[in-house]
Amino acid sequence: MDYAYVNSLWLRLRAQANSYLSQYEPLVLVLAPLFALFVASILQSLVRVLHEKGLKATVLTLFMNTIKLVPGVKSYIDAEKQKVVDKLNSGGKSKRDGWRTELPSEGVGAEVIDKMKDEKRKDVAWQGKCSGTVYIGGSESEGHFSLINEACSMFAHTNPLHLDVFQSVVRFEAEVVAMTAALLGSKEKFSGGQICGNMTSGGTESILLAVKSSRDYMKAKKGITRPEMIIPESAHSAYDKAAQYFNIKLWRVHVNKELQADVKAIKRYINRNTVLIVGSAPGFPHGIIDPIEELGELASTYGICLHVDLCLGGFVLPFARKLGYPIPPFDFSVKGVTSASVDVHKYGLAPKGTSVVLYRNHDIRKHQFVAGKLLCSNSDFMVFDFKSANKFILVLPFFLTLNALALTEWSGGLYVSPTMAGSRPGGLIAGAWAAMMSLGEKGYLENTKQIMDVSKRIQKGIKEIPELFIVGRPDMTIIAIGSDIVDIFEVNDIMTSKGWHLNALQRPNSIHICVTLQHVPVVEDFLGDLRESVNKVKENPGPISGGLAPIYGAAGRIPDRAMVQDLLVNYMDGAC
Repeated sequence: MDYAYVNSLWLRLRAQANSYLSQYEPLVLVLAPLFALFVASILQSLVRVLHEKGLKATVLTLFMNTIKLVPGVKSYIDAEKQKVVDKLNSGGKSKRDGWRTELPSEGVGAEVIDKMKDEKRKDVAWQGKCSGTVYIGGSESEGHFSLINEACSMFAHTNPLHLDVFQSVVRFEAEVVAMTAALLGSKEKFSGGQICGNMTSGGTESILLAVKSSRDYMKAKKGITRPEMIIPESAHSAYDKAAQYFNIKLWRVHVNKELQADVKAIKRYINRNTVLIVGSAPGFPHGIIDPIEELGELASTYGICLHVDLCLGGFVLPFARKLGYPIPPFDFSVKGVTSASVDVHKYGLAPKGTSVVLYRNHDIRKHQFVAGKLLCSNSDFMVFDFKSANKFILVLPFFLTLNALALTEWSGGLYVSPTMAGSRPGGLIAGAWAAMMSLGEKGYLENTKQIMDVSKRIQKGIKEIPELFIVGRPDMTIIAIGSDIVDIFEVNDIMTSKGWHLNALQRPNSIHICVTLQHVPVVEDFLGDLRESVNKVKENPGPISGGLAPIYGAAGRIPDRAMVQDLLVNYMDGAC
């Protein structure tokens, strides 16, 4: 290389640059790069917003924010939103009149039970009338209801936080986790033989823990510090909570024409910050199982986590498969599935407030815990010092490896808790164990056959009503109902007036029923009332007095989704 030539060229370029820049003020030369960086940051933010929301939503948000700057417009919009919130809250406010706001000067003693019975009599007649909600069949005073109520009351005073005292409840939890894992492939060779987990307060907590564990696992594995997760728009809203709680960027991706997770669309959003993708089996809105095998292959290819939401399907799909229903792969038998959430309080027929979060192995699950200065162990036994800093006095047996614990060191001593909560209701854990043990495989098979049969009967009945159609092809016991002829939300209002409590959905506008054992004896009543409601709307279109159809319809049509979110937040804020 001719270094003399290069040096000469450099000197010429330097002289030309200095000559050109000499005509500008020094201050301008200092500020110009800063201004360029400022403009670049604005453009980068704009590109990011366009990428996240799309052109239409971005322009709409900008337009709405600009409109609100006009004097009087914002106050008008706020007033209109408040009218909607007041309408949503109207029924509840009158019911809250007379509610107690302070302790009675003297306690009422045992009479409180009579007062509670009086209040309970004011509840709506939910037996057989609710979508989901109550999954156990029969009445509260007999059969399985009575059994789990007795189990809960027997252990109502217990708390597995004190595992050296309530060893029975600790065992119950470990066995519920192990039995649930066995339903979802833990005994299969390709599962890896390490499936583990914990009981939680419900599906939302199970999902939160799985998301948190996936985030921290991927940080340890790949060094990801700006985590993102990708979910289909049919996935549960618990992922929105998790994204906010754990500072994870959330991408909601459109579903395909079968209303399943669109694997190709999800793939387009995967980048170096992706920690987790999600599938549901089935999804809450339409009862459709996402393509878990394809999602598992995608997760394996990119080395990321895959969570399967089995909150609804965990205690149905394994038994439906044994009964001969065409159930696609959905559990830990699928390569790539790293975690799953399963609600025992739904089709597991356990008391409310019981769910299970499962992980493929301990390497992932150990990130569920918040460990302090001491240790977080998954060995075959653990040793803790509860009374002295110098003496280890308690050895926990092998079955606690399914219930590995977090240790933190604070001024109160050693603190042990595996989930988001510290104290946990041992009565509910005992109730879940009692439910599973009392029913056994045979009981769950019989229950699954009943609810799957009822589901098919309801689908057949809906197809015989020409104004209605079934949204998608449900794989399980959730049936979404739509219409291109009548306002489905008006149909829902009339069904509500008849005592039914169904779920209103959007995208597309529809209502759904989640079939439970409560519906077995009333399936023909449901279809008859549905047929009558459709005819009434068809003959007299227009919202009924006090109905929520206009609000549901308007919410679906409002292009500014931030406004819809504000409505929901204001509604919830006024509930207590």
